[in-house]
Amino acid sequence: MSDEGAVLHVKGRVLVGPDDVRDELWVIGGRISYDRPAGARDLRTVEGWALPGLVDAHCHVGLGPHGPVDADVTEKQALTDREAGTLLLRDAGSPSDTRWIDDREDLPKIIRAGRHIARTRRYIRNFAYEIEPDDLVGYVAQEARRGDGWVKLVGDWIDRDLGDLSACWPREAVEAAIAQAHRLGARVTAHCFAEDSLRDLVESGIDCIEHATGLTDDLIPLFAERAVAVVPTLVNIATFPQLAAGGEARYPRWSAHMHRLYERRYDTVRSAYDAGIPVYVGTDAGGSLAHGLVAGEVAELVTAGIPPVEAVSATAWGARRWLGRPGLDEGAPADLVVYESDPRADVRVLAAPRRVVLNGRIVG
Repeated sequence: MSDEGAVLHVKGRVLVGPDDVRDELWVIGGRISYDRPAGARDLRTVEGWALPGLVDAHCHVGLGPHGPVDADVTEKQALTDREAGTLLLRDAGSPSDTRWIDDREDLPKIIRAGRHIARTRRYIRNFAYEIEPDDLVGYVAQEARRGDGWVKLVGDWIDRDLGDLSACWPREAVEAAIAQAHRLGARVTAHCFAEDSLRDLVESGIDCIEHATGLTDDLIPLFAERAVAVVPTLVNIATFPQLAAGGEARYPRWSAHMHRLYERRYDTVRSAYDAGIPVYVGTDAGGSLAHGLVAGEVAELVTAGIPPVEAVSATAWGARRWLGRPGLDEGAPADLVVYESDPRADVRVLAAPRRVVLNGRIVG
């Protein structure tokens, strides 16, 4: 059914912010209004608890287990996210050109970080540009221009000679690369599982760390002081035991390290939150992980000890503000999700959207 020309009335409870609750909003011409329109003839009504479209701040659209995927698979990934109520995606690295999605009003909006930038033979095959430190600044500049205000580095990965995780880049290389990205108006984030790459990245001015399982007590004040965001991807960290078991015979040191990082994952996230480090929802969807897992990630943040309303904010109001995108603001594009009950009281509600509205149209 087309919503072209219709006025949509959302009533019940509209969660404009964690503590800003209104009784209704109107969607007129695909945009949000809090003024009742005069003389609306074609009117549709949706009732429930409305949130801004959810955010997955770490996913990979157009990426499969072995590298880039075709447009049909890419579309299915985006539709899966949409069905879950995830209407804003920060794509944290993809080898596929997904710009065509921007022309589709029925698919989620994407903020791209270009393609991963990794050290030679230090990441998953076919995912990243694999380069040496002397080329890092040039590739960061290239991806800063191609992306939507973000660049993605691979900060650490297994060193096969060492038999364990280790930092990929020397300090002077990341300092120069991050400075170049900032000159071009882009923020920088990095994949980091282990401990030893974090201080250099943060002191070099990085804006965000993905996973951050290696965050330790001595580094937490530095992250907090610099306001470096963390996207824990706990639904991905849940795969660490399986990964560790698969590599235990060949890389026992790495395997034991992965187990330790996994075992303290909840304490790590709670300590970061308690220190005031910004924490956001990301699933690491794409590659080998399914799309549409945002509700599960929010539940994981609550398990880690983050209060439910803050866990919801990490995929709703707070996440959108961090990424510079509007929520349920007057005049904003009408991207919202409606639920049966209050997700602030029980985040499990997020797994079952009643209605999904994208660009003012009911799409789910």
